[in-house]
Amino acid sequence: MNKENNNPSDTQTIVPTTSPLSSLDTPTALKTKISDLAFVAFDTETSGAFPIKEDIVEFGAVKWHGGKEVDRIEFLFKPRRPMTDFIIGIHGITNEMVANSPLIGIHLQEIKTFMSDAIPVAHHAPFDMGFLSVEFERARMKSLHLPVLCTSLISRKLIPETIDHKLQTLVKHFQFNSLAAHRAYEDARSCMMVFNKCLERMSPNATLEDVIVVQGKRLVWDNFFLLNHKNADVKTLIQAVEADKLVLLRYSKGEKKNETRKLLPQGVVRSPDGDYLQAVDVDDKEQKSKRYKLEYISDVHIEYT
Repeated sequence: MNKENNNPSDTQTIVPTTSPLSSLDTPTALKTKISDLAFVAFDTETSGAFPIKEDIVEFGAVKWHGGKEVDRIEFLFKPRRPMTDFIIGIHGITNEMVANSPLIGIHLQEIKTFMSDAIPVAHHAPFDMGFLSVEFERARMKSLHLPVLCTSLISRKLIPETIDHKLQTLVKHFQFNSLAAHRAYEDARSCMMVFNKCLERMSPNATLEDVIVVQGKRLVWDNFFLLNHKNADVKTLIQAVEADKLVLLRYSKGEKKNETRKLLPQGVVRSPDGDYLQAVDVDDKEQKSKRYKLEYISDVHIEYT
């Protein structure tokens, strides 16, 4: 399918399907056999690396139940600011392609509804969860209730023979039919196919809880909500990211321990490995973008001059 020739705001549907998990709560889901569950693999393409300032420009998802694809959606969205050539080079979505597309808020409820009746699966799931959670917050929507599975983490345990666990490496390893990389629906479908290969290496009686144990980390939506953070310093960092402003702060690690630093924030990220600020130290000769863990940051002030 040539997406560029389709209305990007149209939903692409395979088969109308009833909700196999419509009344399933999280405790029940955790004890349910994988073979009895429905899954929704999803992917986002974005206008940049970090949420808050950057936006989702494409969303794709495929629903899987009983061993086959039963439904799908995909949308293109217009970001709030034009994409750079570097970002366009990653996913191939141009500013012209999204010029007449809606903002994501138009279809956000539809996306959430599509994902709410199945177990979500994504490759490098924290990235996609971070962007979607920010959009849910902006729309004042409650988070999705079911835990998320990450095929990047799961494949590291169950498919140790590959040189790395990038999605395209796994696609080539299993010789799946060629799908366009870095487009949302195609990557979502590839993710689901990799997930199925992972499940083949588990017991046929494995439950959702068993898969999460293999994954090693519990990924839940509430842990990725960011905009209403209770910490005053984090709130200031978020304001600085949104306004493209420099900040002065203290960081209790590294060579400049407890010294005041002047940073240009690029994003604030929730992560199961520790929340962090991505920023450039303006006094650093190399001007490298670095991570600064939020737990070591204090005394944050925006420099307005």
